[in-house]
Amino acid sequence: MEIKAEAKWEGKACTKLTGARADEVWPLLQDFFNLDKWFPNLTTCRGIEGVNGQPGCVRYCAGFSIPNKGSDEETVSWSTERLVSMDEMERSFSYEIVDSNIGFKSYVSTMKVLPWNSNHQNGCVIEWSFLVDPVQGWNLKDLVSKFDSGLQRMANTIVEALRCPSQEI
Repeated sequence: MEIKAEAKWEGKACTKLTGARADEVWPLLQDFFNLDKWFPNLTTCRGIEGVNGQPGCVRYCAGFSIPNKGSDEETVSWSTERLVSMDEMERSFSYEIVDSNIGFKSYVSTMKVLPWNSNHQNGCVIEWSFLVDPVQGWNLKDLVSKFDSGLQRMANTIVEALRCPSQEI
């Protein structure tokens, strides 16, 4: 009897930020230990190992962004994530989930901030892509939708913070 492993899921979410340049947005996202400042529903993000922004560093994230599908209770979702690479010239970084209670086994994600200019309006595009083993209780379409909505909420938070310089960034 032959057992075939299910192919990895691959997905990408993108959002355009009008009036927020890539060189303004990138410093906020490259702050690997402080994603909770920008990502709604993430209540905690803190470094637990290594130097912030250096490959190999590890952060702990917790919140309500992706529910724990293995439980009927509303529990806090958490993950520990290791920074795999950081490319300041390309404005991108990749990270992997080391451990979690949200069902991700083999998970690698990349975030990129790309310049964008349309109709003489400067802005940028944030791309968030992932490669993950299939997740029990989810389908790929719903997972991509979750990434899309989270990325859009994060972009709105960033744009608002950049528009209001009195807010602490």
